[in-house]
Amino acid sequence: MTTYDVERSVWRPVLARSVRLRHDRVRDVDLLVLPERVVVLRGAAGSIVALCDGERDVVAIVGELARRHPDAPVAAKVPVFLERLRAEGWLR
Repeated sequence: MTTYDVERSVWRPVLARSVRLRHDRVRDVDLLVLPERVVVLRGAAGSIVALCDGERDVVAIVGELARRHPDAPVAAKVPVFLERLRAEGWLR
């Protein structure tokens, strides 16, 4: 495991202060509401972001999702997704 992988696994993602997770009941989709922008989250993205509470690290988030969705490739996909959100500045 590289230093980057260790750092990434102990990171406890949480939404940035200016970002809110909301559910749009009309369209039945989860949204990230940012200043002057709304991002529509498709598929399981909203349930992944909902676990980003600053308490769970990436390993715990992956573990919870693997428990909920045993056949999904969460160990490979979720850390990459979370890193994309962090690169956008939506997670810290």
